Amino acid sequence: MSYSIDLSGRVALVTGASSGLGTQFAKTLAKAGCGVVLAGRRMERLKALRAEIEADGGDAHVVALDVTDHDSIKAAVAHAETEMGTIDILVNNSGVSTTQKLVDVSEDDYDFVFDTNTKGAFFVAQEVGKRMLARAKGAAPGTFTGGRIVNIASMAGLRVLSQIGVYCMSKAAVVHMTRAMALEWGRYGINVNAICPGYIDTEINHHHWQTEQGKKLIDMLPRKRIGQPQDLDSVLMMLVANESHFINGAIIQADDGFAV
Repeated sequence: MSYSIDLSGRVALVTGASSGLGTQFAKTLAKAGCGVVLAGRRMERLKALRAEIEADGGDAHVVALDVTDHDSIKAAVAHAETEMGTIDILVNNSGVSTTQKLVDVSEDDYDFVFDTNTKGAFFVAQEVGKRMLARAKGAAPGTFTGGRIVNIASMAGLRVLSQIGVYCMSKAAVVHMTRAMALEWGRYGINVNAICPGYIDTEINHHHWQTEQGKKLIDMLPRKRIGQPQDLDSVLMMLVANESHFINGAIIQADDGFAV
């Protein structure tokens, strides 16, 4: 038995699309027929990704977005819907981290992580959610009512790790935020779920896995390996599919068993 997920006619907004998981998520959605809005701060990288998606037959648009700036969030979402139509799918992916002991965390360090990972994620989801709610209530035009919001949390939001305590705290908040949104918005056909990735090899951390410390960490993992961005494709596609209307408020670990 074969099964395919067709997202033709849908529009997705992917934050943090200029690198890592965001880039992979955008490519995967485009291949499934989704029109993709690539959002982030590094415009040249977003434009290069748009060209790659279009060369592969996909449809993409670029929009500037700084999730720590509320006005930027509102402008980006409005621009996205003007250019590509109503947003049916949000992949809330922007994230940052610092590495230090809790006693060394400054107020600036704390705000740097929480302003992006928690506050930024909340207000992006809120801005998109408002528009999804308006369509569901018949107060705004749109052929597709309801929607899919996928918040990218982390297994660090479920299991505390040393040296990145503030990051763990911020992602734990995203987990609870997901459940709160699922509870309030689910009745309107808006499904809100979260993916909690484990250790994934991206350009940001690629060099670390070659170091002695990185190799020791890999040896501590259940199957002594790290994941690749494409390892999350199947989870993402399950959550954004039109057929996934019965999955709401789920917090899905995709960590190769690390948090068990």
